Amino acid sequence: MSLLIQHSDFFWANLTKQVDWYRENAGPEVAERFVDAVEMTLSKLANTPDMGRRRFREWPELEGMRSFRVQRPFHRLIVFYRTDSTILFAERLIHGARDLPRRLRKPPVKPSS
Repeated sequence: MSLLIQHSDFFWANLTKQVDWYRENAGPEVAERFVDAVEMTLSKLANTPDMGRRRFREWPELEGMRSFRVQRPFHRLIVFYRTDSTILFAERLIHGARDLPRRLRKPPVKPSS
């Protein structure tokens, strides 16, 4: 049975920021392919939630969080999520080269207008 997918506001903010970046720097087709890759990754995780690696046991506020890379060619971005018996809760979508524990404990930076 597949888990229901829910997205946090932070996940939506991260996704929107990345889609905007792809749209501006690589074109709308690449931005659309990125969204498709994220959706396919979440769907795969909803069917097999244990695929993701458990992370950040040393930070209590991040306990229970798992991570899994978005499908290629967008694999530098990582989905951070938690699950229970019925829901996959997508919490963040962050580039893997960042200071992940620090980034995950803070709200996403809003793009300047």
